[in-house]
Amino acid sequence: MTPVDLWMFLALGVGAALVGFAKTAIGGAATVSIVIFATVLPTRESTGVLLVLLMVGDAIAVWTYRRERDWALIRRLLVPVVLGIVVGAFFLGLAPVALLKVVIGGIVVAMTLIQAVRMWGESRARRRVPASVAAAPGAGATAQVSGTSHLGGAGAFGSLAGFTTMVANAGGPVMTLYLLRSDLNVRQFVGTLAWFFACVNLIKLPFSLGMGLVSPQRFLLCLSLVPAVVLGAVVGRWLINRISRPLFEKIVLVVAGLSGAYLMLS
Repeated sequence: MTPVDLWMFLALGVGAALVGFAKTAIGGAATVSIVIFATVLPTRESTGVLLVLLMVGDAIAVWTYRRERDWALIRRLLVPVVLGIVVGAFFLGLAPVALLKVVIGGIVVAMTLIQAVRMWGESRARRRVPASVAAAPGAGATAQVSGTSHLGGAGAFGSLAGFTTMVANAGGPVMTLYLLRSDLNVRQFVGTLAWFFACVNLIKLPFSLGMGLVSPQRFLLCLSLVPAVVLGAVVGRWLINRISRPLFEKIVLVVAGLSGAYLMLS
């Protein structure tokens, strides 16, 4: 077990705070946490420690958004997610450590690019739609709902989210893309995402315990990082309506992309 010195602990503290922030504000911040933990700790070990902290963040987020969620949407995704988790667990059991680091970095980079393309597409769409049409009640809602209710879409996104969250705790960007096709307001969006990953991480826990990813030897480290998760969640909840979300997402995407590339090449 790799010893953790002061500088490593401070870096992990930043990553833990970003976990809490991501759970109550902008999910993209968690991507940076993935890279920080995988850089400071051994790759497999980082996955287990981060899972415990994500579950702490889940508890805070579920309480914060306890009334805002879409259960029908969550139920539709659970079966393909479980299939993706099983495939991811087999991959983790067979993949060598060196390959796993590259895969995690590659997933982070790929998810960052997907998010960047989504943001670029949304920006172009807003410029093309006349203001009077965009402001009309329910504009575009029909297309969004029909896209989300398509079972093939749920199967594809759910399976990919299950695999990426099992291998690298990086299912957030996949689910963000899926939920963006739904007709949810901001609080329902964040709440549904929170409840979904609370369920998913509970499903993942037995797999992670069985594979030794979550180990008792790191209990004290996880416990010592919980206050940072709580602090990040509180700050995220306070800042969510006080900062420019598009600007913050762009900053997170740039940092996450560079961090993922660094992880792949290190």
